[in-house]
Amino acid sequence: MSNLVKVAVTGAAGQIGYALLFRLASGEAFGPDTRVALHLLEIPPALKAVEGVVMELNDCAFPLLDNIVITDDANVAFDGVNWALLVGAKPRGKGMERGDLIRENGPIFTTQGKALSKAASDLNVLVVGNPANTNALIAANNADGVPIERFHAMTRLDQNRAYAQLAEKAGVTVNDVSNVTIWGNHSATQYPDAENAKINGKPAYDVIGHHDWLRSEFITTVQKRGAAIIAARGLSSAASAANGAIDHVKSMVNKTPEGHWFSAAVPSDGSYGIAEGIIFSYPVTSDGQGNYSIVQGLSLSDWAKEKIAVTEAELRDERETVADLLK
Repeated sequence: MSNLVKVAVTGAAGQIGYALLFRLASGEAFGPDTRVALHLLEIPPALKAVEGVVMELNDCAFPLLDNIVITDDANVAFDGVNWALLVGAKPRGKGMERGDLIRENGPIFTTQGKALSKAASDLNVLVVGNPANTNALIAANNADGVPIERFHAMTRLDQNRAYAQLAEKAGVTVNDVSNVTIWGNHSATQYPDAENAKINGKPAYDVIGHHDWLRSEFITTVQKRGAAIIAARGLSSAASAANGAIDHVKSMVNKTPEGHWFSAAVPSDGSYGIAEGIIFSYPVTSDGQGNYSIVQGLSLSDWAKEKIAVTEAELRDERETVADLLK
């Protein structure tokens, strides 16, 4: 068992971090033949809590858990890592506009981006902390020597939510649903695409005859699911967000089955007419060797293109908001 992957997790004492770390340590993300070293980054007041989490990790006696580093220094946390899961971010406060949140979190990801230059040459970065797409853009633009293609923002949680909604409506399980794409921003403007989705290999629009639902309630449910969970639970999504991060990593490190794809926010190369450079969620496939490709040639109705244009415009506006933080 010679394979070793070093994984940095920021915000390690938070709820998402807590739900994430045990699954990483178990080997679920990287497989049963790969040892995992965890580099846990937190702010100084939370370091004591991280020590408690590490006690629990040790008490689990995970065979694949190699070692654990605890630090409040991003340069230490990212030194030599192969994956960086950027979970920690300031949450949106009461009365705070999205633009305010972007400005508040910008310096965090500027600093972390600079520190990521100390990572391994095969580094991959997944940003979970919101606003994830633009935080990823900030980090990528400050990470000297790291190709921008190595930076992703998580929309896999949104994809999973869309799978669940389609499965419930069709009276099937999520195993029967495939090829759902989340286009654009991890925000309320995202476009969950049922036009290209399949249920038991058939177009979702053929299986679900309620097309008004597919163009209305389905989309808004996925877009606003996070807010609905906060209203019901009193806290934001944690276990499901951690699960989305694990799913993203697994999809990136394993070859995508023929004819399938998954959703991830990656740097736009102009595909589908989207502005280059913004971090935009597309349908993507992985070759299992650390490389991904944006799926080309999907058919989009004029109605779908209008939805995609809205989320693209939001991301372009966010980029302008943080223009001074981008190199």
